[in-house]
Amino acid sequence: MSSQNAGPAPRPEPQRRRRADAQRNYDLLVAAARDVFHNHGIDAPLDDIARQAGVGNATMYRHFPTRRELIIAVYSEEVAELGARSQSLLAENPPGDALFIWLQDFIAHVADKRELALSITDDRAGQRSALFDRWHTSMHTAASALLTRAQCAGTVRSDLDPSELLALANGIALTATGATQAERLVLLVRQGTDTPTAPDDNIR
Repeated sequence: MSSQNAGPAPRPEPQRRRRADAQRNYDLLVAAARDVFHNHGIDAPLDDIARQAGVGNATMYRHFPTRRELIIAVYSEEVAELGARSQSLLAENPPGDALFIWLQDFIAHVADKRELALSITDDRAGQRSALFDRWHTSMHTAASALLTRAQCAGTVRSDLDPSELLALANGIALTATGATQAERLVLLVRQGTDTPTAPDDNIR
């Protein structure tokens, strides 16, 4: 059959959405898991998560058959919130402030959630690598948008690369003794990357 007589290509089926009650239970479980993992560690009993979410164990296992899948859902939401945070900072803050406030948020994320991410076990299908690549791309995209805006405003050196800033921020997250030292180290990074004519303002 010639392409002239061929009909339109079939459209892919849209991804099926959860029913409203199923989505509500899913959201309740992820929120409860975030709280329980934060307060009691990633090895906390899953029954405690179901109980805090107000759902039965069967409902929990229907959404998350394994602990690994629940951890992935929790960490994915953490990364999504970090990306959304970058967008709100872009819209509401001066360029230099937006960049370095987000870097502080990124540092807190790495310091607080590193154990959660590392607990995601490897798999033969390569899902773990794909997930980490996607999360890394999300964070790199956020940092790049913030850095580009700050560079265009002339508040940050034009030769900086987002990967360099993320590497510095990651180092701070892994070595700082606490939030106060982390904030001081971020300030030192900011002072070292300011342009000569950049306004001398503090991190908000």
